[in-house]
Amino acid sequence: MRRQLQQEILDMLARGSSLEDACDRICEHAERLAAGVLCSIVTVDRDGLLHPLAGPTIAKTYSNALDGIPIGPDVGSCGTAAHFRRPIAVTDIFADPLWIPYRSLADILAKEHGVKACWSSPILRSDGRVLGAFGFYYKDNRGPTPEERMIVAEYLDLCSLVLEREEVKADNQRLAFFDNLTGFGNRANFLKTLEAAIDGGAGPLSVLLIDIDHLGRVNDAFGHATGDRLILEVGQTVARIAAPVATFRVDADEFAVLIENRSTELSAVSAEILRAIENRTPRRNEHLLPVSVTCGGAISEPSQPPDVPTFLQHANLALHHAKRTARGGFVLYSDDLAGAIANRFRVLQTVTSALAEDRIEAHYQPIVSLATQEIVGLEALCRIRLDGGQILSAGAFAEALQDLSMGHLLTDRMLEQVARDIRYWLDLGMSFQYVSVNVSMADFNQGNLCERIKSVFAHHRTPLKHVVLEVTETVYMDEKDGKVAQAIEELRREGLLVALDDFGTGYASLTHLLNFPVDIIKIDKTFIDRMSDGPGAVIVKALLDMSIGLGTRIVAEGVETEDQADRLRRLGCPYVQGYLFGRPVDRDRTTEALRADTFALASKAGQKA
Repeated sequence: MRRQLQQEILDMLARGSSLEDACDRICEHAERLAAGVLCSIVTVDRDGLLHPLAGPTIAKTYSNALDGIPIGPDVGSCGTAAHFRRPIAVTDIFADPLWIPYRSLADILAKEHGVKACWSSPILRSDGRVLGAFGFYYKDNRGPTPEERMIVAEYLDLCSLVLEREEVKADNQRLAFFDNLTGFGNRANFLKTLEAAIDGGAGPLSVLLIDIDHLGRVNDAFGHATGDRLILEVGQTVARIAAPVATFRVDADEFAVLIENRSTELSAVSAEILRAIENRTPRRNEHLLPVSVTCGGAISEPSQPPDVPTFLQHANLALHHAKRTARGGFVLYSDDLAGAIANRFRVLQTVTSALAEDRIEAHYQPIVSLATQEIVGLEALCRIRLDGGQILSAGAFAEALQDLSMGHLLTDRMLEQVARDIRYWLDLGMSFQYVSVNVSMADFNQGNLCERIKSVFAHHRTPLKHVVLEVTETVYMDEKDGKVAQAIEELRREGLLVALDDFGTGYASLTHLLNFPVDIIKIDKTFIDRMSDGPGAVIVKALLDMSIGLGTRIVAEGVETEDQADRLRRLGCPYVQGYLFGRPVDRDRTTEALRADTFALASKAGQKA
């Protein structure tokens, strides 16, 4: 009997029958073998709550009233049997202490079926965990007979097999479609839900992607356990605002929200999420970690339903653009945005090809002593030589220089050429103090900038005292975890000088000078262009006075006219750089300029002698 019934039940499940139908069949078989007995099967979830599963002859009012009751040491027959994981027989459900708190359930059984007693046995998983309970209800005040014990023993094995198989199946389903950490739907679930929503075509759809900024830094600094807590916190915040069923974790640091029939709410939802993350408070006994999220989204109208890959591409493009240009904010996809991103992609392709084909060149612009016209230094500027021989200036591929995945590759190529060229000029006996090289956030994100510089300059036997690293204010503005400050401190200990480029164009520049000591300040061209009006000259003079007090050198950038040079000379500016004193040129032409400058200095020295 047992094998025949087991095969029947497994066949039912294989054909797609529900677990409830299969277990109803088990109850029916048991009731035929144990005449006059009513049979039920209840499950116990992972939180220890009872849920009715099967019992074709048991009143629905009883099953509904039982649903959600926690198991315990005095919870009727089923709840107590599940708690202690042993059979419990109650011969009088109206007098036994186990049933007194559940008199209403006993009343339903008596009214609907004339039940007076109940015997329940736990259904255990192979590892011993309780899965549910198998109950016999009697219309007499009695317990189980020996024959009934044998019957139930067989059915318990079958129920354990069936429930464990279904639990494993459910676990596999959960692993396939739900994120293990947060409990939200995963990427596969999101794609499936999005496809169904697009196929339904009932109304406008919006997809919002939420990326946790710098999660990797949190993991590195505080450990993955802290990172996981942060992911949970962000996910719960997103779900509270957008609803759990609409929230999905689609990547390690990324959530997605699907908004149906409410396209106008996309910006509002993103704004609320950004505000909630910004204003979050720490849990008790926990420090508040610095965290922000960046959002990108796309909207689809029913009149032009896109395919899923295109729709997601739009949302991803918006998110990537937000991470580059509006980190901590929200960007909505548009056709104009697509054009800008396509142009960026072309730029990255151009740079990738130039790197592969060794067409990256260093061109040098002189930095001059305004008093003596002597070349004291050079700024190395990145250039690309196109196939036709034309030279592409950095402005045409500025995005690649800032790109976190590519910027450090360009810097490495520049460092290699600068170290080689300085060694070449030193061997020729050229007179100059330093060559400056621009570095970006991409270089600091690599985490090994000092080692990279030391390695390449040691390879060419080039002293580090001839190198200045130029860092823009935007790098300082992006600083959140001390990485830039630590790297700069390490570089200066090695003897390199650090220049703050484009000074005055960023936010809270004076604060940067307090937090990030530098050796050279470069006044941005914006102020030099406005020296002819009162405020421009006043600001330049104030910056010159400040540099004296701080003990730093100062260089005025973008000097293009004699008038600007004269004004700077009168203000006491020591060093200048700009087209008036020389445009960026390749190594050979720079060598000619250095040779001429060295010859002029030697002539002056001879005249003095």
